Amino acid sequence: MADVQLAPLRPLSDFLMGSARFQVPNINDPEKWANRVLNNLLYYQTNYFLKALLVFLIIGIMHPVQMMCGFVAISVAFGGFVYCTNTQWKARQFKQNHPVISVLIILLTGYLLVYMFGAVLVFLFGIAFPMLLILIHASLRMRNIKNKVTNKLEVVGLKKTPMGIILEGLGQEPDILS
Repeated sequence: MADVQLAPLRPLSDFLMGSARFQVPNINDPEKWANRVLNNLLYYQTNYFLKALLVFLIIGIMHPVQMMCGFVAISVAFGGFVYCTNTQWKARQFKQNHPVISVLIILLTGYLLVYMFGAVLVFLFGIAFPMLLILIHASLRMRNIKNKVTNKLEVVGLKKTPMGIILEGLGQEPDILS
């Protein structure tokens, strides 16, 4: 992790205006489309992280209580899932020894989830909307020479970036020949 470099923030003229060229991808060639998206994710990664953070913060400022409740609900659900999957025999034993408390916990959890459903939706929207914006930009933005050269350095391993590590972890790598 010590050799990971943060990619530079690309200028707005390159990212959206000026020299930026956009074109609807050819949906009949999904491999070429996926390669364009992967290469744009690598090249504009700092811009994308900043955009996602900005949209997340804007939604958080507009609906702070719902964002916090949604975050808590998602965290509790995830924590409960991890806890139950790691210690299933304890959960079964508790349910057998304390049936009334177990029913109350289930009812309260159900009520909490229904109550927080709106907050969970706001929180998920705060995550999903920036991802949608990133996917749209990465799909429509045509690559330039600087983009291609920079991505070649990432793919051949001369430079490691956070998005490169994320994509590698997901098993996604851009085509080195394109």
